[in-house]
Amino acid sequence: MGLYRWLHNELVPEARKSGISVTNWIIISLVLASFLFLALETEPTLLAIPEWRMVFDWFNVGVVIVFAVEYVLRVAIAGLRPEYAGFTGRLRYVTRFYSIADLLAFLPELIVMVVGGGIPLIALRVFRLFRLIKIARFVPAFDVLGAAMKRAGTQLLTTLAMALALVYVAAVLLYFIEGVGQGREEFGSIPRAIWWSIATLTTVGYGDIYPVTVLGRIAASVIAIAGIGVVALPAGVFASAFSDELRERQLQKLQDRVEAAEAQAGAAPEESSA
Repeated sequence: MGLYRWLHNELVPEARKSGISVTNWIIISLVLASFLFLALETEPTLLAIPEWRMVFDWFNVGVVIVFAVEYVLRVAIAGLRPEYAGFTGRLRYVTRFYSIADLLAFLPELIVMVVGGGIPLIALRVFRLFRLIKIARFVPAFDVLGAAMKRAGTQLLTTLAMALALVYVAAVLLYFIEGVGQGREEFGSIPRAIWWSIATLTTVGYGDIYPVTVLGRIAASVIAIAGIGVVALPAGVFASAFSDELRERQLQKLQDRVEAAEAQAGAAPEESSA
C-alpha cells in the first residue's frame, strides 16, 4: 500500500496541496515533446533522412509505452479514492472524460504497433491531440473554463440557435435573390448558399462567392451587420460567466482563509489555558 500511496501522490494532482509532482512534470514534458515531434514529422526534408525517421519511430514507441503504463497505474491507484473503489468505482473512473482522453492518447497507435493491420501510423496522428487534455488537468484555468461554460450553457445554446437560424435565413434569401433570380451556380441551392452565409456571418467573407445584384448586396450588407451582433453575443455571455466564476472562486478562497484563521484563533486560547 505504501507504493500505491506514493504513486497516488505522484500521479493524482488533487492528492497534493500545491505544486506539480516530478512524475507529472515528466508527463507534461513528454506531451509537449510529442507535439513538437508531430510537427517535425510533417516536414518532408526530415522524413527523407533515415536517421531522423528512426528518431521519430523510437520516440513515438517510447511515448506510447510510457502513456500506456501511466494509464494502467492511474486505473490501479484509482481505488484509493472512495468514489472509485471496487469494480463499479473503477468502471466509473475509466469512463471519465479525462480517462477516455488518456486512453485515446496512446491506444490507437499501440494497437497498430502491436498487430499492424495495414493502417498507416500517419493516419492516427490526430489522436495525439488528446494528449493536450492530459495537460489540462494540471492547469486550473481549464477547470475555470469548463465551469464557466457549464454556467453559461443555456445562454450559449440560445445564441447558437439564433446564429444557426440566421445562417439558414441568409442562405434562403440569397438563394432566391441570386440563385433563382440570376441563375448563379454559386447560389444554385440552399446548401450551396449556406457556405456563403457562414463565411459572411463569421468573417467578412472569402471573396470566392459574393452577390452581384443590388438587392443581393443590400441583403448581404444587412446580414453581415447582423452577423457582428450574433458573433459578439456569445462572447459577451461567456466573458460574463467566466468573470462570475473567477470572482466566486476568489471569494471562496478568501472565506476558507478566514475560517482557517478563526479556527486557529479559537484553538490558541485552549492551548494557553491548558
